[in-house]
Amino acid sequence: MIRIAFDSIYAHELPENHRFPMLKYELIPAQLIHEGTCSPEQFFSPKECAEEVILWTHEKEYLTKLKEQSLSPSEQRRIGFPQSDQLVRRELIITQGTIDACHFALESGVSLNVAGGTHHAFADRGEGFCLLNDMAVASTYLLRRGLAHKILIVDLDVHQGNGTAALMQYESRVFTFSMHGATNYPFHKEKSDLDIGLVDGTDGDTYLSILTETLPRLIEEENPDFIFYLAGVDILETDKLGRLSVSLADCKQRDRFVFSLCKQHQIPVVVALGGGYSPDIKDIVEAHCNTFRLAMDLFS
Repeated sequence: MIRIAFDSIYAHELPENHRFPMLKYELIPAQLIHEGTCSPEQFFSPKECAEEVILWTHEKEYLTKLKEQSLSPSEQRRIGFPQSDQLVRRELIITQGTIDACHFALESGVSLNVAGGTHHAFADRGEGFCLLNDMAVASTYLLRRGLAHKILIVDLDVHQGNGTAALMQYESRVFTFSMHGATNYPFHKEKSDLDIGLVDGTDGDTYLSILTETLPRLIEEENPDFIFYLAGVDILETDKLGRLSVSLADCKQRDRFVFSLCKQHQIPVVVALGGGYSPDIKDIVEAHCNTFRLAMDLFS
């Protein structure tokens, strides 16, 4: 059975100015269960990630600031959310969800986290709505536990995974690949192992052509035994922050291609949803649900 991490903190439990960005995380599971794509039994609620595991990746002073709610005003502005106990607890749950998903992916080939993909978090700070870097933490966990020996992070969010690139820059066993908007946030890009910057207005045909030329080569050259896939849907032409011109159908084809490669090469893959900022939340939910539908179709 394909398992899906779902954090148990609902949007209505968060401070009012946090709620709308978090609403999709409630709507996606509800839609998947309603339409019969997933059953309630597939969803699990992780516990909070242990401090020891977080500190394999993040600095103790920063984690202490998060837990004690002592971030400065400028640090909170960089993150984009005012600090709150619920938000920190949610981030710890999300991070553990990605770790738990790794174990499930090793069993079934794929596992997904309804949240996650917090790729702007650095060792000593958060940025861009990201407090802790779940994929970096989970990568370090897999390596330290001997559960993986070469990891490929495929970051297809429209924003560069700057935190992930910085955290993994000296870890040769993790290859970071980010395909993103060249002029989009973050305005100072870190150096991934491979960065592909797309010009504003890049259409779906161009996007898919670049991806289909690049990803098979990376898998062949790097020979990963584990893949993390950040499936951001802020590449959509409807996205108010994305600046690309990728259709819903093309976004779905992107997911199908990534999943098909993972299955073809028998590489376990953990998926996190990443960004999506279309004005109509139905567009966001539909694009994210397509990721789950394809995973269920290809791996069940």
